[in-house]
Amino acid sequence: MSIADSTPSRLTFTAPLLLVTAAAWIGVFAIAHDMGAMPGTMGLGVIPFVAMWALMMAAMMLPSIIPFASLYVSTFGDDRGWRLAALSGGYLIVWTLPAFPAYAFAWWMERASVTNPFVLPAVAVAALTACGIYQLTPLKHQCLKRCRSPLSDAFKYAAFKGRARELRVGVSHGLNCLGCCWALMALMLSFGLMNVTAMVGLTAVCLIEKVWAWGPQFARAVGVAALVVAVVVALYPDLAPWLHQFPICKQAARSLTIERYRSPGLLRPRPSAFQSKSGQISAPTVMAA
Repeated sequence: MSIADSTPSRLTFTAPLLLVTAAAWIGVFAIAHDMGAMPGTMGLGVIPFVAMWALMMAAMMLPSIIPFASLYVSTFGDDRGWRLAALSGGYLIVWTLPAFPAYAFAWWMERASVTNPFVLPAVAVAALTACGIYQLTPLKHQCLKRCRSPLSDAFKYAAFKGRARELRVGVSHGLNCLGCCWALMALMLSFGLMNVTAMVGLTAVCLIEKVWAWGPQFARAVGVAALVVAVVVALYPDLAPWLHQFPICKQAARSLTIERYRSPGLLRPRPSAFQSKSGQISAPTVMAA
């Protein structure tokens, strides 16, 4: 049975999840309005970064669990609210833990880009390529199949006992979802955590993959599209608008594109842009916004 078969009556059991998701999106819009969208840590420490990541995951990934939760919660006899909270909490724990390695990578990317303006375009190309390849792998589609039909794990879930049962179910389903969508979420490190346009687009991709009848075929199409965009960004970084949020990266992207037109096949900056007469690399001056 596919989660796409959920009926409207079952969705009423998960109305609190809809409210939490709406509240998370309101928070995302408020923060994005104040801070904007920039790659890297955005000047945040570990704890604020993890909190922002958790808010972002609540907004983006809770919609994906609602169809499954609507089926699972319908089997509850009592304490439905607390059990739904435990299920959702386990799911969000899985999606929040990657914030720590994400922060470490964002910290490195932010500092490396100061002295090497080509780090962000390189990260974007690498992320898009990894996403495109993973979308086409058997592991991706095995995880997607389990996300689309989570009742295949019903016997495993039935073996869970104790007060932490729903928490364990949420963690288990979250791990399936993480295996399915991690490559898509990793793109946010390049797009910028509070890039609302990217968040809405990736949320739609994740949801369509899981609930549409043609979800697996759509996932493969997304993979092919990611590989195409990776090639385009590698050749013409100036065409990638999200790379222009750092002035240093914008200057690098323009230099790469200009050099591409001047010397086809060569992807290197003009000496006058980033090198002194002695040939040593010097970081471009970052202009204040």
